[in-house]
Amino acid sequence: MSKKAALWFLLAIVIAMAFAPVTFAQGTESAAKGVDWIDFAAALALGVAAAGCGLGQGKATAAACESTARNPGAAGPIRNAFIIGVALIESLVLYALLIVLIK
Repeated sequence: MSKKAALWFLLAIVIAMAFAPVTFAQGTESAAKGVDWIDFAAALALGVAAAGCGLGQGKATAAACESTARNPGAAGPIRNAFIIGVALIESLVLYALLIVLIK
């Protein structure tokens, strides 16, 4: 193991040991409450929506760049369609975030 990797490993261990008491501390009211699965499901859905949005935007960007490279004369209409498409893709995550915040 290199010196730099050993230093990072040691730093990670120190940070984990510093936060361990806070992580494993449990109050009496939280022990009786249990897990709120609706909050967990909402956060998971937001994560899935964000991941899908990221993949969709990546594919849209790649397609727009490739189209512009193949036909530079059509760069204007391609750019307009790309911006509208990315805005619609991004709206998915905004709707999911809105649902999570309303929940």
